[in-house]
Amino acid sequence: MAGHQLYYFSTCPYCLVVRLYLWWLGLEVPLREIMFHPQNNADLIAGGGKSQVPCLRIEAENGDVRWMYESMDIIRYLKTVSAR
Repeated sequence: MAGHQLYYFSTCPYCLVVRLYLWWLGLEVPLREIMFHPQNNADLIAGGGKSQVPCLRIEAENGDVRWMYESMDIIRYLKTVSAR
């Protein structure tokens, strides 16, 4: 999934649900762990405005970037992407 990145925390249950859903759909998204990689957390705060996970960074072909929080919103989005 070009242009997508998932920011997560390894023991966050909501992040785990999103990661399992990605696996179930067979989608590969670069993962950015924020607890042990401070630069990932800094990037999340700089781009999305807060250190909340899960967060899916979505970069459109035209360069526009959207930061999607909330596990159920991310899962609904992934369903639409996988259906294409």
